Amino acid sequence: MAWTKREIIFFTIFSTIVTVLYELLNLKWLQLPLAPIGLIGTAVAFMVGFQNNAAYDRIWEARKIWGGIVNTSRSLIITVKDSFYMHRSEASKDESEIIKVITNRHIAWLTALRYALRAKKSWEGSYEDMHKRKTLSYNIPEYKTTLEEEMKPYLSEEEFEYVMSKDNKPNAIINLQSKHLRRLTDEKRLWDFTLLNLQQMLKELTELQGKAERIKNFPYPKQYGSIGYHFVHIFMWLLPMAIIPAFAGLGVEIAKVNPWFGTYFVWFNIPFTVIVIWVFNTMLRIGLAGENPFEGSPNDVPISNIARGITRDILQIIEEDPENIPPPFENINHIEM
Repeated sequence: MAWTKREIIFFTIFSTIVTVLYELLNLKWLQLPLAPIGLIGTAVAFMVGFQNNAAYDRIWEARKIWGGIVNTSRSLIITVKDSFYMHRSEASKDESEIIKVITNRHIAWLTALRYALRAKKSWEGSYEDMHKRKTLSYNIPEYKTTLEEEMKPYLSEEEFEYVMSKDNKPNAIINLQSKHLRRLTDEKRLWDFTLLNLQQMLKELTELQGKAERIKNFPYPKQYGSIGYHFVHIFMWLLPMAIIPAFAGLGVEIAKVNPWFGTYFVWFNIPFTVIVIWVFNTMLRIGLAGENPFEGSPNDVPISNIARGITRDILQIIEEDPENIPPPFENINHIEM
């Protein structure tokens, strides 16, 4: 209801004005035949249904992508941790430090990726809408701190400067990770077979990143979105004038049995009209809200919480001190980001 409160109030007033003009001022010409408006409503329903279906596909694909990132991230760190202990090399004194470096670098990748997916695009509206409000009804971590602040603790100074110099920062971190693993193999700290396994996981992460970037950088086609928007609003503007003669006719029939109720029955078109308008407008808004599942609206994929959950999982896998494990992000109004 909060999504469409403004439209509900507006069209309640509009329907009331139409009814007052029709019934009290006797402007009986203020009506439209119901059949063509019904045809428009049918076309609008198909258009909005198509838009909602496409939006849901984008949301579901985005959620599957991050589900893949969760699984591959855990597998990567578990494999890295176990590979060192399985390898029979004399140069194994700093195993735990190497494991921690690789883990921290992966956390930096998660951080860079979620910031990249939250970056403002010209076709997205949630960021601007939120900053027009005096208070936020939910918490988006990427809008409160910078990438530099969040990522710097997980990289060396040299690596941090290297990553920040690149346009695609998550890709740069994957490149650093791959080079490090290759170097460890050359130093005989990892088996060649282990390297192939780890490289395959990095490839999977790169593919998942690319899929997420495709959703982020290619919006829902505007010709469909804009046409659906205009069709719904044309339908909502015409609907009150198409419904009122039907209620007036029913009122005449009802008056034969119950004169008082029949006289005022025409006014029942107002709540009925508002309900129909609310249904169509809500379906439109649901489709619009799901077009870009990473931008940060309440119904988007909660990539911040997912990334933080992965961070906590992999730090616990390497048995990091609990005091050094970041807490989950705060959820305001029970909305996960």
